Amino acid sequence: MDDVSTTAEKAPETVANGIVTASAIPADELARLTDDIVSALKTVYDPEIPADIYELGLVYKIDIEDDRSVKIDMTLTAPGCPVAGEMPGWVENAIGAVEGVSGVEVSMVFDPPWTPDRMSEEAQVAVGWY
Repeated sequence: MDDVSTTAEKAPETVANGIVTASAIPADELARLTDDIVSALKTVYDPEIPADIYELGLVYKIDIEDDRSVKIDMTLTAPGCPVAGEMPGWVENAIGAVEGVSGVEVSMVFDPPWTPDRMSEEAQVAVGWY
């Protein structure tokens, strides 16, 4: 994953999972939200690959806004993926179930294109590449 961030106007800087962000959300709540969102993302699997979308590196950006809405930029292993129309809904449902999240917006992006080097070691093991 490339970026976990929050937006805020003139808010103090906080650290969640080692990432410095500016947020009106208290640091401990931001850390919990971040962990819970990542956990939720790990429940969504690409049906063609035995690994979750987070470990596959399909999630490019997670923004947690001050109103506790979440914006996700993600991609697919290929633009013609058969679940392209369904995957954003799966992600929205998974994150929407996280306690404290007020809303979810999922954007599909294809720049940069996904490549296997975005996969975590866990995903590489799951697909037998490690």
